[in-house]
Formats: sequence, structure tokens, C-alpha cells
Amino acid sequence: MVNPEAEVVGIDVSSASLGKTRDLIRQHGIDNLTLHQLPIERVSELDQQFDRIISTGVLHCLADPTTGLRALHSVLAPGGAVTIMLYARYGRAGVYMMQEYCRRLGLSGSVDDLAELAKVVTALDPSHPLRHLMQNSWDFDDPDALADVLLNPRDRPYTVTETLTFLSDGGFRFGRWQRQAPYLPDCGAVASTPHAARIAALPRDEQFAAVELFRGTIASHTAIAYAANDDTVSQPDLDDDAVSEWRPLIAPTTRIATAGDSTRAGRPGAVLRNAAHAESDLALPVTDAEFAVVRRIDGTATVGDLVGDNVDLIRRLFRHDLIVLDTTPAT
Repeated sequence: MVNPEAEVVGIDVSSASLGKTRDLIRQHGIDNLTLHQLPIERVSELDQQFDRIISTGVLHCLADPTTGLRALHSVLAPGGAVTIMLYARYGRAGVYMMQEYCRRLGLSGSVDDLAELAKVVTALDPSHPLRHLMQNSWDFDDPDALADVLLNPRDRPYTVTETLTFLSDGGFRFGRWQRQAPYLPDCGAVASTPHAARIAALPRDEQFAAVELFRGTIASHTAIAYAANDDTVSQPDLDDDAVSEWRPLIAPTTRIATAGDSTRAGRPGAVLRNAAHAESDLALPVTDAEFAVVRRIDGTATVGDLVGDNVDLIRRLFRHDLIVLDTTPAT
């Protein structure tokens, strides 16, 4: 259990899904998870407020996604946050091409149609836009998952701009992308292009939109947001005067390659990457001196202890999703 002291509530409209979850509860001896068969639109019937709300892959399949999002807003506790995942329009272009293909052929969810569809999908040319997604998802190996992806009648994708508008319409204020590096002009391949400075000069939301277009492969957007009328919570700002007292922690998915690794034998410094990034260009090289600082990050050393007033390294680590920052006052 990652958060054994938390009180967790799960809702789903599917009795089959809830049944599988109950099996997992028994299998793993979980005693802090309560389940309810309830649609998101009726979540207020629980008569509870929640500090953290996570909705992954649900809202974009609702008849009215905004109504569902506003329902979540109604049960968010003061100082709380939501994490919302929506399908992305450009990175899933291959899915929407094949959905249209399936509609034109009148394919159903029958056993025979799904068996034929599975064979057709494997016959796609390697350059087909769907093949890129097939490399990173098990959805194309399971018949039920294949039906959900390619025969879903209510699958609404979002661009960056549409995602931000959606959050605003639902009463939320955008905080950050859960993994922010893929959207930033100073991270990855885009940072070395002639357009990097031009993108960085755009307003924040336009930067995100431009980098999404540059990448073209972002398949989903996962945003952390807060109630628009709640100014008690925000993301860390590394220009804050209090930054020197914050304590960095290495993200659990951070991976480090050093001179001792076979692929970097004899090379100075190190290369850090977040294993959760689907993008291969988001690795961050650091010098020997910078790596020595990274090795001192243990969750107790403050930014001031590690780098003094020069927070450039901490900023790069943070923006590449390699660290998180504990901004709570030391006790």
C-alpha cells in the first residue's frame, strides 16, 4: 500500500469492474478502500468531500464531460486537487482513423468481428499512425480492450488548448501537467531547435500548445488542477523567496546512467531521465559537479544546502520531472 493511512473511495458505473476491484482488495488485504456503484455525475450523493480526486480515462467518454467535471468540483475539499486524464487528439490520430474505418465497415463488438479486427490491426503498415501506439499499449492484445479503443462510440479527444478550456469550464484552475517535461520548450529535442527561444517567449498556455504540435505523439493529457476560487494551494514557484528552505526528493521513476554504465563507459557526468516519459529525448545530462549535488538529494537537505542561491540545477531537475519539492515548513 502506497498510502495506508489514507481513506480511499472508488466509484464506477460497472458492476463487473467493481467486482474485479473487490477481488484485488481481498487478494492484497486492502482495508482502506470503499467502493460504490455510482456514475461521476452523481458523486455528490456520497455526501463527502475529498482532498485528492483522480479521474483517469473516464470524463472523455461521458455524454457531457463538463457535467462530470463539475460534479467532481462539487466534492473537492478546500485546499484539494484533482488529477484528470483525457485522451489527446494528435497523438491518437491513428486511433481515430481506425475508428472511422470501423464505422464505415459497420463493425460490431461481436466475437467474430473482434477476431477479424485484431488480424486487420496487425496487418497495418509499420508507418501507419496506429502502429506507434500499439508499441506502447496492451489495448490491442485483448479483445475487450480492442473494442473499447476502436469501437467506442463516445471517445472525445482533446488538444492542449481544449484541455485547458475544459478545466476552466468545469470550475478549475490549471496547476501543472503531471509529467510536465513533454510540454516545455526547454526540455528535450525542441530545446536545441531554432524555435526554442521563440516558443519560450509565448504565453505559458501557448507554449504548451506549440510543443504538443512539435511532438505530435502525446497520446493523453494528465493535468493537476485546483478549484478556481481556491487560492490556498498552488504549484511550487522556483522564483519564490522561500525556495532555499524547500527540500527536493528524487522522483521514484528517475533513472541515472553514469560513467560506470556500459553505454556511458568513460564519459564524464551522468544522464538522468524519468522512466515514466514515453518520449526518448527528455534525458537530462549533468556535469560531474552537478551529479555530486544530485547524489546529496535525500529529502532532508534543503535547496539552500544543496545549491545556495543558484537554483538553475534544481529548476532543470524539476522541469524534467526528475525531482519533486517538499515545500512544507521544516519541523
